[in-house]
Amino acid sequence: MKKLFVFLSICVTGLLLGKSQTPADYVNPFIGTSNYGATYPGAVAPSGMVSVVPYNVSKNEGNKLNTDVGWLSNPYVYQNKTLTGFSHVNLSGVGCPDFGSILLMPTSGNLEVDYRKYGSIYSDEKAVPGYYSNKLDRYHIKTEMTATTRSSISRYTFPEGEANILLNLGHGLTNESGALLKMVSDTEVEGFKLLGTFCYNPNAVFPVYFVVQFSKPPLKKGYWKKMEELPGPRSQWSKTSGKYKLYPVYFKEIAGDDIGAYFSWNTTEGEQIEVKVGISYVSIQNARENLNLELSKTNFEELRQQTFNAWNDELSKIKVEGGTRDDKTIFYTALYHILLHPNILQDVNGEYPAMESPLILNQQTGNRYTVFSLWDTYRNVHPFLSLIYPEKQLDMVRSMLDMYRESGWLPKWELYGRETNVMEGDPAIPVIVDTWLRGIRDFDIDLAYEAMYKSATSPGKENKLRPDNDDYLALGYVPLRKPYDNSVSHALEYYVADWNLAKLAKTLRKEDDYERFYIQSMGYKNYFDKEYGMIRPKLPDGSFLTPFDPKQGENFAPSPGFHEGSAWNYTFYVPFDTKGLIKLMGGKKDFVEKLQKVFDEGLFDMANEPDITYPYLFNFVKGEEWRTQKEVRRLISSYYKNEPAGLPGNDDTGTLSAWLVYSMMGFYPVCPGDMNYALTAPVFDRITIQLNPVFYEKDKLIIETANNNPGNTFIRTITLNNKHLNKYFVKHQELVKAGIIKFELKNTK
Repeated sequence: MKKLFVFLSICVTGLLLGKSQTPADYVNPFIGTSNYGATYPGAVAPSGMVSVVPYNVSKNEGNKLNTDVGWLSNPYVYQNKTLTGFSHVNLSGVGCPDFGSILLMPTSGNLEVDYRKYGSIYSDEKAVPGYYSNKLDRYHIKTEMTATTRSSISRYTFPEGEANILLNLGHGLTNESGALLKMVSDTEVEGFKLLGTFCYNPNAVFPVYFVVQFSKPPLKKGYWKKMEELPGPRSQWSKTSGKYKLYPVYFKEIAGDDIGAYFSWNTTEGEQIEVKVGISYVSIQNARENLNLELSKTNFEELRQQTFNAWNDELSKIKVEGGTRDDKTIFYTALYHILLHPNILQDVNGEYPAMESPLILNQQTGNRYTVFSLWDTYRNVHPFLSLIYPEKQLDMVRSMLDMYRESGWLPKWELYGRETNVMEGDPAIPVIVDTWLRGIRDFDIDLAYEAMYKSATSPGKENKLRPDNDDYLALGYVPLRKPYDNSVSHALEYYVADWNLAKLAKTLRKEDDYERFYIQSMGYKNYFDKEYGMIRPKLPDGSFLTPFDPKQGENFAPSPGFHEGSAWNYTFYVPFDTKGLIKLMGGKKDFVEKLQKVFDEGLFDMANEPDITYPYLFNFVKGEEWRTQKEVRRLISSYYKNEPAGLPGNDDTGTLSAWLVYSMMGFYPVCPGDMNYALTAPVFDRITIQLNPVFYEKDKLIIETANNNPGNTFIRTITLNNKHLNKYFVKHQELVKAGIIKFELKNTK
């Protein structure tokens, strides 16, 4: 099985043609599809709105071989082998179920519309950037799919006999089941489907519109609707799951919960039927326009190649030499995952749904982006985009500011124009400030400052980003007021935001604001308990929580004051003032011992965002930098692999992938807003980063590593533009202006 998987993960196109491998050839879309990584192997374009993904997380009565439903925040889990359709709107690497909707399912033989009965085992699975294929063993159907930004083409190769294609709008990951379907012609159907309630937020609901076109008219077609049984003699509803009722084609349209449509043909052996799907979050008309403009002048093979080439262009911004094939695979797959979200929202005509509003607006220049998982991505994804794809990052910041114009607040965890209010803090602030300080400044900084100042200073009862701001401003910390609130996690994020806001205020010569927000950011010291030498929850009267177990919260157990973690997972998360934290802990020796304990005693969680900066903190203690080099290389080899379980956990829309890409290149942004990169030993012999000359003076940054042999994981020397560097940090501006940084490695610390 392992050998088969490795074979399938290789780009077949390049090998068959004998070509040298390009960056896109190394991508293995199956990485992260197990171990709760929540990625998918479906067909998608860079920053694509549409993704065509095999849906295999349903229990199936008609085919019992699906034994593990798996992690339901994603439509695909590698171990599962029973497929019930291909969803066309999906999220990658998220931690809550949603989307996984608008499912197409080809079948053969007698018509069956109940997904619990029509599922099929599949084999011959292949995936490369922009393309996915498998064989449905039950039906002897070959499936293939590719995608543009807003549309897709699926190609099904049928056996001889009755062939069916099902459009299922009731099945999927979203909690919303309402939909509308309308037959437009013999080859076209249109409608919309409700999505939302991401992480169980009842207000984050919105429609997705679609148009589906078939390459040939069906012989039969119709609708279905799932019907609950009528009340029995005791006037109570049956607890059975209901049956599906078919409706004839003279119904022009159908609406309700759990509805779908079927289309049937008599096919010859090997006959192919193609299905085009256009998507919009504005209207059916826009979905049709997206489909017509993106798909009308190309066939399946041309589109497949175009999308692969588009991926290769994006991935080629970084070229690596040296390392193993697996090294290149995990590197480029991580880069691929980073470029899935945030994704484009506007239609080909520029229209998009306004933030928290019924208005439809038009994007005049650039792209409007959506899916901002900011609690995750502010730490490394956005600084990474600023370096490698600054044009994208600029559009993302502009999108965030437009969200403020439209809704009155910056986003926290935005999803297709709705605020989900997921996770902690005020994460838009460090994203915007970090972008500005890196020199990407073609956005309205006055408006940005107004928006950030509003969330930092507004009273809690009216503050959508800092609901506990009253306590925070009055006490300097957020007290524990409930047995299991997230008070400490909230405050630690506010401190990061305020420190960033202070830096921006100083840059803008707002000295009073600088002093105010800097003092607020230093409030983290309120939580430091000298008895334990750790961050500890605090009560409203200023006393520490008693009793206190620093390990409480492991494995997602409830923990007073901390969200999804323990005190160990948060104690070192004051990345803007690590030197101050060192003093609080009693000095460098005690700091290093306590930090090393985190790794040695299994207190570190690679899948928990506050932790991922921990291995780079040794760089703050002179003479102990070797520990960063040791731990980073150990974490890479332990958690990132060329296999489905090759991510340490939920990818969080590219955050864990961004940690890997940075770490393999040898530098990492410890704190957004801080322009210092912490250095470690690169994995590759040579890395060439193409810099955008619109934003940077140099057109490339080169990272060279000498004596990069197996076992040589420690740094002997570093030179920046041929000048010796006697520290293990380098500023962003120094790095991009130098154009070249060289490492020499050794095998001992």
